[in-house]
Amino acid sequence: MRGLSRRSVLAGAPLLAGGVLLGGRADAATTVAPPGVVRPGDTRYDELVVGNNARWVARPDEVVLATQPAHVVDAVRNAVRTGRRVTVRSGGHCYEDFVYSKDTRVVIDLSTMDSVTFDADRQAFGIEPGATLWRVYETLFRRWGVTVPGGSCPTVGAGGHIAGGGYGELSRLFGLTVDHLYAVDVVVVDADGTVRLVTATREQDDPHRDLWWAHTGGGGGNFGVVTRYWMRSAGDPSTPLPKAPAEVLVSTSGLAWADLNADRFARLVRNVGRWHEVNSAPDSPAAALTAIVGLNHRSAGSIGILGHVPADRPGASELLRDFLTTAFDGVGTPTTDVRLLPWLHAVYLVGTNTPALNDPSLRADHKSAYFRRTPSEEQVAALYRNLTRDDFANPDAGAVLFSFGGRINAVAEDATAVAQRGSILKFLAQSFWQNPSDDAANIAWLRDLYGEMFAATGGVPIPNDLTDGCYVNYPDTDLSDPAWNHSDVPWSTLYYKGNYPRLSQVKTRWDPTKVFHHKQSVGS
Repeated sequence: MRGLSRRSVLAGAPLLAGGVLLGGRADAATTVAPPGVVRPGDTRYDELVVGNNARWVARPDEVVLATQPAHVVDAVRNAVRTGRRVTVRSGGHCYEDFVYSKDTRVVIDLSTMDSVTFDADRQAFGIEPGATLWRVYETLFRRWGVTVPGGSCPTVGAGGHIAGGGYGELSRLFGLTVDHLYAVDVVVVDADGTVRLVTATREQDDPHRDLWWAHTGGGGGNFGVVTRYWMRSAGDPSTPLPKAPAEVLVSTSGLAWADLNADRFARLVRNVGRWHEVNSAPDSPAAALTAIVGLNHRSAGSIGILGHVPADRPGASELLRDFLTTAFDGVGTPTTDVRLLPWLHAVYLVGTNTPALNDPSLRADHKSAYFRRTPSEEQVAALYRNLTRDDFANPDAGAVLFSFGGRINAVAEDATAVAQRGSILKFLAQSFWQNPSDDAANIAWLRDLYGEMFAATGGVPIPNDLTDGCYVNYPDTDLSDPAWNHSDVPWSTLYYKGNYPRLSQVKTRWDPTKVFHHKQSVGS
């Protein structure tokens, strides 16, 4: 097992400093100059056929390095004409092999389509899918002083993040990324093989509105190839996106595993859960605070909590102090560091202080859940039992509780494709390792932890009064496997709840021949 000397924030270390037709039918001739195409034998090939998770490697016929929508149209047309499976990469962070798999024949790589612009006519910000979250935040902030409430990992691409309903430290204040999605440009394939670029908006009279809705949480790789997202908040057109905070209070608190036992661990989780039960209403002043609770395996030496509050919010310091006091009440005295940072500094430091998330040489596995209230005693006991097992040791394995709720829960379940609008916490169990020989041990440990936590509901977090399914941006193919999902709730309901039938209708309309598919694609 790979032992690493580095430690992250979450391990308790202090924070350092209308449709437009392009091209014709699938058998039409190429109409634009071809983009870069990388094939086996090219020195770039091996770099371009693996995802951020080193478990997933493909051997496609070619990787198309698109730089404009017309390149995407032609690449899709050629794949359809030749009957080859086509997949799409933006940032490469897909947790499963939906992009890089054995049957992938053409990869459309959008990593160089990474512009972030403003369109005065639309009064909307255009974000191309290859733009990493860091590029998005930096450009929006430096040029316009605004932001989107996305995630903290800086190398995640906007393409998959937004389509799956991405969230982050500002989501309790401003909602999900998709709550600010005005329109989307998508390359689609009609039943007769026509490949075209369509713009779909949230306008009620837009005949393509269902395609926009599908991209508000329907997940990537389902309906077509997104070539640009148009972001504009609903309401006042003079504020097309939320204003970014000038400064942020960021706290990091660590507690050694040597100072914990089962009772103290359970109390910590219970304290965090109950604080969120009380402070997660859409209009709660405490929605300004977001916490990331890193429950690392005991071999990491410690657990940690990161707190994040925009400093311009009334009572920001008191809010942070109240949360930390509540979280550690009866648990122990943590080592805590609080910094007042310029917002963009905070974004960068929080995003880069967890190296495992940004190390493309690592292999990984992940599982997720939404919680509507505090995890049960049995669930916490199962979590503790697996985090302290003596037969498994990996400092890069563990679980994370993320703050949820606030303005996220102000939106109706069917208003977007994200149906989980009543949760207060998001749960992620994960493990990172380097050697293929350690695959079996890490995957088995994660399955044990997850299966035991949700044993009462068939090994998965079914939608009920305690849990609310799974996050589509943390895909997990075990949800489709009866060996691990013993419930009568299918993977599609775990991700989408009651929105799945509507997503299936959109799939039938916009991808009737299922050109875009993977192991858990809509309609599969």
